[in-house]
Amino acid sequence: MCDEPLLELTLPGLKKLRGGKVREIFELGDHLLFVATDRISAFDCILPTGIPRKGEVLSQISHFWFNKTAGIIPNHRAQFAGKSPESVIQEIDPSLVDRSMIVEKAQPLPIECVVRGYLAGSGWKEYRRSGTVCGIPLPEDLAESAELPEPIFTPATKAQTGHDENISFEQAGSLMDRTLLEQAREASLKLYSLAREYAIKRGIIIADTKFEFGLFQGHLILIDEALTPDSSRFWPVNLYTPGTSQPSFDKQYVRDYLEQIGWNKLPPAPALPKDVVIQTRDKYLEAYARLTGNVL
Repeated sequence: MCDEPLLELTLPGLKKLRGGKVREIFELGDHLLFVATDRISAFDCILPTGIPRKGEVLSQISHFWFNKTAGIIPNHRAQFAGKSPESVIQEIDPSLVDRSMIVEKAQPLPIECVVRGYLAGSGWKEYRRSGTVCGIPLPEDLAESAELPEPIFTPATKAQTGHDENISFEQAGSLMDRTLLEQAREASLKLYSLAREYAIKRGIIIADTKFEFGLFQGHLILIDEALTPDSSRFWPVNLYTPGTSQPSFDKQYVRDYLEQIGWNKLPPAPALPKDVVIQTRDKYLEAYARLTGNVL
């Protein structure tokens, strides 16, 4: 088939703090080691079949955007005097270098910071009901996938299980310091605008994206991943057609297959066939190549 996907990970001598849908987080003294596995989830279930190299793509795209956006807001990547983070990871396990990063221990904000430039997903569903997205009124008669007059900040709660829940700016302000929330909104909109303008020249529309921020030494920083196919909707510019759902650079083949076989979307999730795995892997790799101009 293709390279064997990394689904589970233990590292001798390092304590695993937690594992999410994709990432494994290990204790590293004053820092944390983030390792992106090749796990993939759909409809809130982790599938038993991984997508080879997906973790590399997520980590390397995040590195790319962290470099590009450092002038807007600092990020959580750690720096070491006299030693590169890559060399530290190399000492732990050379096979993890491309899919890992060493990060500072920040205190995450209690909300997800979502920016939408196009009308899709849960935003489209709310708009059809009420003409709003997260309580923000939008013009009448917008089509599915339509470009919005301007990007909007639409926060969401962080769900431990199931879907995150969209909330209004006012609701978000009841969960955290209002001044900090305003800083997060400003940073989110600046980050999205920079990335969107860059990506469209590379053939990718960033329809929407989710940022996470945290506090480190009293300052707001960008954490987790940034502007990846897992945290964003990436659409190919040349196929964009308002009025319907769009082809994408993420889990499209996986979702289509699961819908096609009639899975009831309850655990356990079914395994994926070889062709779906390969097509999905190739889409992730294509997203990386388009954005960076390099081949992973």
